[in-house]
Order: sequence, then C-alpha cells, then structure tokens
Amino acid sequence: MRIAIVQFPGSNCERETALAVKRAGMEPVEFLWNESHEKLRDMAGYIIVGGFSYEDRSRAGIIAALDPVMQEIAAQSEKGKPVLGICNGAQVLVETGLVPQLENNKIAMVLTENKRVAQGKILGTGYYNAWIHMRLSDNYQRNAFTRHLSPKNILHVPVAHGEGRFVMTEALLQEVEQQGLQVFQYCDAAGKIIDHFPVNPNGSMHNIAAISNKAGNVMAMMPHPERTTNGDMIFHSMRDYIAEARVEKAIPLYYYPRPAAQKKYQPSANHHECIVELMITDNHALTVQNTLRQLGYPVSVKRQVHWEIACDSADVLSQIRKTGVLFNERKEVEISAEEVKSASTNCFLIRTKEDLLGQQKLQTLRDHFSIAGASAIRHGVLWQFTAENTSMPDLINHVLNTNIISNPYAHECYQYCK
Repeated sequence: MRIAIVQFPGSNCERETALAVKRAGMEPVEFLWNESHEKLRDMAGYIIVGGFSYEDRSRAGIIAALDPVMQEIAAQSEKGKPVLGICNGAQVLVETGLVPQLENNKIAMVLTENKRVAQGKILGTGYYNAWIHMRLSDNYQRNAFTRHLSPKNILHVPVAHGEGRFVMTEALLQEVEQQGLQVFQYCDAAGKIIDHFPVNPNGSMHNIAAISNKAGNVMAMMPHPERTTNGDMIFHSMRDYIAEARVEKAIPLYYYPRPAAQKKYQPSANHHECIVELMITDNHALTVQNTLRQLGYPVSVKRQVHWEIACDSADVLSQIRKTGVLFNERKEVEISAEEVKSASTNCFLIRTKEDLLGQQKLQTLRDHFSIAGASAIRHGVLWQFTAENTSMPDLINHVLNTNIISNPYAHECYQYCK
C-alpha cells in the first residue's frame, strides 16, 4: 500500500507522517507539488502534511488549494481512495471544498484564526502549541480513519497552528451533525466535551477537531496524530479501509451556500483611515499575483494594511500613530486613501468578521499607552488588482471567485474603489 506524502513549499511534517505510515504497515512515498501527476495515480491513498505551505501567504492553505495537483487528488478521491489532511493539509482540503463536500465542491466552511476563550473572555489569539485530548463524536459516522476507535478512546495528541478554528453556518453545522461528519471533538482527559479553553484550544465550533466528507474517505484534521504513537489507530484504520477495497460513492451534502453580498466601503463619521504599505517587496501580493497568472488571470496585485480608527480628536490620532502599534516606520510607510483611489485599479477591502486583531490593538493602546480617546479600531487588508488584459470579460469577478483573498465564512469583502 503506497501512500503519497503530499508536500508544498513550506510543508514541514513529512518525516513524522512517513514514520506513522510505516508503523501502520504501509509504504510512504514522498510527493512534491511540482512532480508529475501520473505518480499520484498509482497511489493507494494520500496524506497532505502539516506545516505552513507558501508561508500561509494571503490565507492559510489557499495557495496550495489552487495548485493543479489538488485537482488530481480530488479526482482520485472520487474513486474512493482515502485522503487525510493534517493541520495545514486540513486547511487545504477545506479551501478546495473536498471537506465537507458540497455540490461541485463549493467552499462551505473555513479554518480561521484561533480564539482562546474562557468564561466569555478572549484570552489570546493566533498560534498555539500544546497537547490536547480528543475523541470520536457520539454520533460519528464510521469512516476510513475510525475503524479501530470508539468514543471511549481518548487520544492525547499535539496541536500546533494559528488558524485551526472550524467556522460554518448554523444550517451547515446542523447537517454535519445529522450526518455524523464532525468526526473528532476536543475533550478533557475524561472524555467530557467542554466548549472553552484549554479543553477547546482554538474556539472551534462545537469543539470540532476533524471533519470528513459524507463518503467518509476524506478527512480534515487539525491536531497532529502523526507526531505520537497515540494517533496510530487513525493510520491503521486507513490501512484496513484500503485493504477492504470498498468504494463509497461521493454524495454531496444538501446544504447550498448563498453568495455573500458585496458592500461599498464608506467610513463612518469621526472614523479615520490609516493605510500602510511595505517599503520592500510584498511577498504576499507577489504570491497572489503569480498564482492568479498561473490560473490564467493576467493581473498585477498590490496590497496594503488598512486601519479604521474611531476617535474625536486629531491629537489622539497623532498619539496612536506615534506609538508604533499600528505600523513600523522603519519597514512601512503610510499612504493616503486618495493615493489608493486615484490609481486605475479595482480595490477591495477584506475584513475578518470578528476582527480580533483590531480589538487586540485597541486594548494595547489603552493598557500600555494609556490612550483612552479611541472607541474602536478596525483592521483590514486592501487588495488592488490591475487587469493586464482588458479584453477578458469579468476578469475581476473570476479573481474574486477563486477565494484567494477572502473566505465568505470568515471575511467581509468591501469594494473600496472602482
């Protein structure tokens, strides 16, 4: 049983994944994103490893998800072959739509920024590394990765990620639960599911640690079972599923996502904009540009960080700028909104729906700099697209439909100019 260990630039968990595959009696075969896709067709299964593919540029997992190699893996999954995405690999599977798998693999959920919550308070955000407990959900659907497990088995495994919080609509969550697709949930050492930190390490909805598709052969998992023998039963189950040679027909879920309405950005009264761009090459913008061009969309891309500050006084605004909390004058430069709007480009402002970073910056200004004159700070990213081939109809709409700059379940997209 040859298992492809699929790696992208920035993947870094290939060794421990290969060892876990060997312990399960299978043969790991390293596969790099730029190898011939024919090599994949000879494999019995696939594991997309953890790490930080493309340095998580733009959004975690999205650049790898748009790589042509994922189309081949999707085609192989339709034949019933097992596909396991671990950590960054889970982010890739979610962004390709292979999990939870709607009609035509439409994007249905997101793995977004961690939020460590206890007693209703946000204790921290971003990257978190710890050992956690997880177990099968009470109503789980038996799949390719659970043959040797029951809800009584408590797995003690590590997590190490910055964007591992499963988020979806309540309507989809209801169908996921009904179908038993929320395979693993975070729990305490006794198996009790408690929806706050540290039992839930990232604020994931319903303590979800892993979700599968309806056929049960594709699973996206945030914890790292490959880093400990405690997770070996997942790989042993994968081996037994392959040995059975059963092909479960891929049946999409009934849920159908509604398109998100795009709004036009308009700052409120007494809200001031602060737009910042890097002095050096912006690798995020360059990677997005190169990816879009490889997909056949000839555009040039620029990116800026956008802050919206609610305050009554110009003096308070000046104090905030001088703190260095919003930007570093040695690396970044502030530009005017007019400078952005005067460029002959299509520009979009992307904001996270919860905006944890904006809340964090406001708290820092109050606690460490004693600046009390600001009532709110909103963080966002401006993406500017200049079409290099104006004869292509709806070019910018095609770009937005790739979800390369935003995921509708985590972000709001505003038309900033043009």
